[in-house]
This record gives sequence, C-alpha cells and structure tokens, in this order.
Amino acid sequence: MVDVRVPDEQEGTKAVVRAWLKQVGEEVAENDPLVELETDKVTQEVPSPRAGVLAEIVLHTDDEALPGALLARIETSSSPAQAGAQAAAPAAVAQVEAADAAPGPRPAPGNREGRLSPSVRRACQQHGIDASRLEGTGRNGRVTREDVDRAVARATTVGAGPPATAQPRQFSAHDIPHDRMRRTIAENMVRAVAEAPHVTALFEADFSAVAAHKAAQAAKGAKLSYTAYIVKAAAEAMAVAPAINGRWEADRIAISSTIDIGVGTALGEKGLVVPVVKDAGSLSLEQIGARLDDLTRRARDGKLDRADVSGGSFTVSNHGVSGSLLAAPIILHQGQAAILGVGKLQKRVVVREVGGQDAILIRPMAYVTLTIDHRVVDGHQTNAWLTRFVEILENWQQP
Repeated sequence: MVDVRVPDEQEGTKAVVRAWLKQVGEEVAENDPLVELETDKVTQEVPSPRAGVLAEIVLHTDDEALPGALLARIETSSSPAQAGAQAAAPAAVAQVEAADAAPGPRPAPGNREGRLSPSVRRACQQHGIDASRLEGTGRNGRVTREDVDRAVARATTVGAGPPATAQPRQFSAHDIPHDRMRRTIAENMVRAVAEAPHVTALFEADFSAVAAHKAAQAAKGAKLSYTAYIVKAAAEAMAVAPAINGRWEADRIAISSTIDIGVGTALGEKGLVVPVVKDAGSLSLEQIGARLDDLTRRARDGKLDRADVSGGSFTVSNHGVSGSLLAAPIILHQGQAAILGVGKLQKRVVVREVGGQDAILIRPMAYVTLTIDHRVVDGHQTNAWLTRFVEILENWQQP
C-alpha cells in the first residue's frame, strides 16, 4: 500500500480538495492525476506515485488539505479486481455510484481521461455547459473544474441550457457569488492584517533614466517592461536593508538566503495570483524580463504550477498599471516582511537644479511605497531601502 500525501510546499496558504479525478476501485498508472487541490493562488493536480488501484480516499471534496496530510492510498500488490473489492467499503461504493449516476453532461469522446470528475460534471450541469466544447487545460487535455469556472466567467456556455431538474442559484442580477479562490483570498487578507502591524512609507521616483534605457533597448529589439526594471532595482536595494527580505518567526527574524520576488498579476474578476521570480538577485535585467513574460502569460492562461507561486520572500504590486496613483497600505503577503507598491507613471512638474539654478521641468514620475511588518522592520531600514531603490531607478546606466 502506498500513501498519497499533500505536497509540502504550500507557502502558508490554505489548500482544499477541489475534485477527485479517480474513484475508489479505479486502476491508475504512475503519474496519473488523482486529485485537484486549490489554494488562493493556483489549482494543482496531485499525481499517483505508483501504478495500482485507488484503494482509499481519506480527504474528500472541500476538505482542508494541510501540507503532508494523507490524501489517499494506492494498492500496488493485488490485482485490480482484488484491490477494488478490498477497498470499496459500502459507504464509499454508494458515494461513487451516486456521483456516477448524477445527471448532467457525460464525458466527450475526445476526453483523453475517459471521464469527467464528479465535480466537473456537477458544475457543467449547474451552469448548462457542454463539456465537449471546452478546451481542457488538465493533463492530456482533460477538462478541469477551473476550465468550467472560466467558461462561466466568460459567459460562453453552450448547449440547450440547464436540465429542468437543476435548481437555479438564488442570486440577484447584481450579485457575484463567492468562489473558493475569493473566499481564501479574503481569509488570508484578514489574517495578514490581524497578525502583522502594517506601516507604509511613501517616496517619489523619477523614471526618466529608466525610460531612456527602455527606449534604447527597444531600438535594439529587446522589449522590456517597467516591471522588469522595478524587480531588478528591488533586488539590488536589498543590500542596504537585508531584513526587508526576511520574515517574522516566533524566536527570530529569518532572512532569506535568496531574493525571490513575487509580482502581483491581475486575473480580472478571479482576483490575482503572485508568480515568483526565483533568485532575482542573481539575474540580469534581460533574464528578469524573460521570466516575467513567461510567468505572466501562464498566469493569465491558468497554467501556473504550484512551484511558480511558492517560495516568495518579497512582493511587488505594480498597481499603477491599472491607473492607481497611490495605494496604502498594501496588504502584506503572508510570511513576508514587506511589499513594494508602484503607482501610475505620469508626467509631472518637478523642480530640479540645472547649472546651479532651480528649474521647472516635466518628468515621468511615480509614487512608490513600502509597506512593512513593523515587527520585522523599523522606519530607518524602510527609508534606507526606499532611498536606495529610488536611487537605482533614477541613475540607471545607459547601454
């Protein structure tokens, strides 16, 4: 008998069992997806560690899945028929039969997994979705619950509509029902504010040098986003205040050995995810730009892995891309000591000394904030970090 456990790298977020992709008594191959787990960041498939038969499901749909918790057991020694007979307790058999007998869309012939999970079937039934018309993003093109959720959000349901027996949800035309991701985000936000004393410092940065460098790189065919410059500058600024890259522990302030910078990426009505540029302190500007392009594209396509959103030691919220000038405080990512906020880049009138005389100039400016966990970082460190961060941006070396 082989145990199937929840992966350890959950980065402090709450995970729940979203849907079982196999049922008790089913034969599975090694690395076959068994179950979907969901956090506020990403949905992850947990594969079977060995070939055999799914003998027991320990955590069921909507159960909390703590790191290392036992999810299921795989029988590897018996024949499939024997293992199925030994494993299927009466209650489990009844549960599986009830799920399989539930009305709703059946698996499409092209579904490579051969069937839809009960969770997907129920969601398709509820929203009147023809699963055969969806593009599956799961392994081997399997339709996942997240695929159904996206279809509902886009209002692109097809087919004849919900069966007559389906009961409509009791929401008004203006209501937005909570999904699990929104609930989990809300819980994490409340927990973060309750546990960490938030303090925000505000500076202003002149992006003239960065804009000139960015234009010069574009002329050479290298397209870089402002976010790439921000991540690079943030990584370099850690040298003057290493605790910014740390976290509060019960007995110490733990400083991360690498600078792993998460970048908030909006997903429209689904909230946001925070993919992480790992070891940003060792990367060039161009390498950071390439990593960001890849992570952002996969985030918006719903194709991030758990490893892509775990392990962050610092976070950037470039909220200015949606028009915001200032946001404070920005809620800390759980377990981190600080988060950088960058407002909208806009031309503003500033006073600069030119030739020994004050001059009124127009420059591309943005407000930058650093919100800190005041248990970990004090005002002196906060201001030292922001001073260095702004200095790097304003004195960016030309190619």
